[in-house]
Amino acid sequence: MTMRTRTLGTTGPQVSALGLGCMGMSGMYGEADRAESIATLHAALEAGVTLLDTGDFYGMGHNELLIAEALRTAPAGLRENALLSVKFGALRDPDGGWSGSDGRPAAVKNFAAYSLQRLGVDHIDVYRPARLDPDVPIEETVGAIAELVEKGWVRHIGLSEVGADTVRRAAATAPIADLQIEYALISRGPEREILPTLRELGIAVTAYGVLSRGLISGHVTAGRQFAANDFRAHSPRFQGENLQHNLTLVDSLRKIAEQKGVTVAQIAIAWVLSRGEDIVPLVGARTRERLGEALGALDVTLDADDLAAIESAVPADAAAGERYASEQMALLDSER
Repeated sequence: MTMRTRTLGTTGPQVSALGLGCMGMSGMYGEADRAESIATLHAALEAGVTLLDTGDFYGMGHNELLIAEALRTAPAGLRENALLSVKFGALRDPDGGWSGSDGRPAAVKNFAAYSLQRLGVDHIDVYRPARLDPDVPIEETVGAIAELVEKGWVRHIGLSEVGADTVRRAAATAPIADLQIEYALISRGPEREILPTLRELGIAVTAYGVLSRGLISGHVTAGRQFAANDFRAHSPRFQGENLQHNLTLVDSLRKIAEQKGVTVAQIAIAWVLSRGEDIVPLVGARTRERLGEALGALDVTLDADDLAAIESAVPADAAAGERYASEQMALLDSER
């Protein structure tokens, strides 16, 4: 398979049409297998996936060290093709709790220094604040990243989960390559204002949660139990009647997938791919099996009839439950 490519905005790099989101390899969805995670990273690189997305707070540095090991042990030609997208600023405590965001310029440079060391690289390809720090103007945070760009430590500036007004302010400060935001069949909020703003400004989207934490992957059943350290154990969309309702949407989607001879996950990913050449879905595969399934979405073509059927089966705003718990939703500039 020859990997298709897309470009992150008018100023960003060319990347694979699918990126690999690595968060789940560091415990956010329960325990992960280290050896299988590294094998999956290698398989992704071998398949032509170049965009690897991480955050310095995923496993409190665990994820960056994992990626560093995978890159160190990958064949040289593949290692050199990898582009690293790194989020920073989320504050953790030793118990694994969350205590806000830090977007101060001094903190930005501190976070970058530690990420460069853990990743074992001399630059970060796309660097972005994970959340907006309400106490620091976005101009100051982006300005600090721009200084890192000038010094060669960072190649491009990205944003994450911010609204249209913040995007405009950031873009007026320095060139922005992309906005990372949750975007899926059942998470279509960006279509209202954010996506039009990005297209006006020539900024791409790296879409995470394209399978809604596995909810619309076709692999979640009503009786499934999640470990206490699994995000989904506390996610509103996976609780009680919300889950029952959401799985009926998946059943409707499954009928369309079966008619096309593909899986539910593949049609859900293909839908995101169909939204525009300026959108790069991030798939959170933790195993080679799930990665192979996700890559199969690149071969799925959705015509007008397919898209109409999908829209009828899973209309915008059809999901039950918010995508995060209420206290986390309150922290999202993109939801204001």
